[in-house]
Amino acid sequence: MASHVTSADIPANGEHLQGKHVSFIQLVSLVVFLAGAAVSAYWLFFDDGVWHESYTYSWLFGFIFFLTLTLGGCFWTLLHTLTNSGWGVAVRRLMENLGLVFPAMFLMALPLLCPDVQEHLFEWMNKHREAAGGSLFGNPDKYQLGNTDPVGGWLLAAKQFYMNIPFFYIRILAFFGLLGGAIFYLRRLSIAQDTDDNADCRRLIWSRKCSTVMMPIFAVSATFLAFDFIMALDFKWFSTMWGVCFFAGCAINSMAVLILTLTWLRSKGYLLVVTSEEHYHIMGKLMHAFVIFWAYVCFSQFMLIWYAAIPEETSYFILRNTGPWNLPSIALVICHFAIPFVALLPHYVKKKTALIVPVCLYLLTVHILDIYLMIIPERGPSLTAMSKYGHDLSGDAAKHGVTQGVNGDIDLFVSHSAWIGDVIAFVTVGAFFIFVFTFLLKRSSLFPNRDPRILESANLHG
Repeated sequence: MASHVTSADIPANGEHLQGKHVSFIQLVSLVVFLAGAAVSAYWLFFDDGVWHESYTYSWLFGFIFFLTLTLGGCFWTLLHTLTNSGWGVAVRRLMENLGLVFPAMFLMALPLLCPDVQEHLFEWMNKHREAAGGSLFGNPDKYQLGNTDPVGGWLLAAKQFYMNIPFFYIRILAFFGLLGGAIFYLRRLSIAQDTDDNADCRRLIWSRKCSTVMMPIFAVSATFLAFDFIMALDFKWFSTMWGVCFFAGCAINSMAVLILTLTWLRSKGYLLVVTSEEHYHIMGKLMHAFVIFWAYVCFSQFMLIWYAAIPEETSYFILRNTGPWNLPSIALVICHFAIPFVALLPHYVKKKTALIVPVCLYLLTVHILDIYLMIIPERGPSLTAMSKYGHDLSGDAAKHGVTQGVNGDIDLFVSHSAWIGDVIAFVTVGAFFIFVFTFLLKRSSLFPNRDPRILESANLHG
């Protein structure tokens, strides 16, 4: 920090992102999203071959990755407001904008709420609909459900109080509605303060009360979104630590996005007065702390499951620690913990943008691997199982040499061609994420210019 910041140094109306700095990004992201959405819609709803079945996993992968970033934005917004933090006032608007992308992500979740897509992702829903005589929203008797499978059916029947289709839809709508509504309300209070001539703490008090109520709801929402969209890919598997592991990834990588966004804005001449290397230092320390936390909870989950050796629990790691997934799983331990842990130890790395930005980009890249390993390994066994039961794998599958009932050919398609769909889905959802995020950045001042603590934040000194 070069000099002491006074109220005279802070623009009275804040700083607003000019269209010339973001219009090209928005145009490209919109075009990419529309093109990707057209391809995705065809594969998800109109294709009758293996591309349709494979691409459902690709879409889930892209959706979950960017959902974690928005959930992290919700977390940092709620945490900052709840703790009445002073240091982060200057970057709070970035947190609010990132969090407000979360309700918009409901649009990307809509395909996952369609039975034609669910059929290939969630076996438990297929069993429910089979036991309910084909009803899309049926909730069958547990004895009917148990008879669908001598082992899995009765295990699913025991979980029917939670894993039933009507309750699934209610949960998803509640998570997006409650948490999305709270983030919208907090951001609206924050923006209203920008034009309020009375620089008092009334809105801060209301924001803090809202955050107090919403933090537990955030914890439940993040946990059960991870359960419903990822753990449910194999309904026999369960882990009580899964939600915490998922949350740790949200916190790390959303902070990486916030650091990258701050750096980009500063490179365009914004936020230079109210932010300094001290903000980078604290944000880097928080990111470092959650790198350690991620390693702790993930190791704890693995150790407890390995020690207990319960078949329903070990299936997740057996699939990912054998065959072609073994090496990426081992690499994840080193790349997601050991390397960033060492890289972020020196204080100067956290303060210098030339050093912290590559670390943030690296962490986001490794996060792609983390989410990929959560979802994509389930695709091969699922498509192979479909062939055993005589699902139609004609159409596009024939073009790739896939024949009905031939498991080896299906595995060959999944390993050699399905990655194309993974890339398209990731880019499509990513383009939507960038478009909405940049749109929100333009809508208001980039920092809360009339917050009573803006000077405290601008003069931050660690």
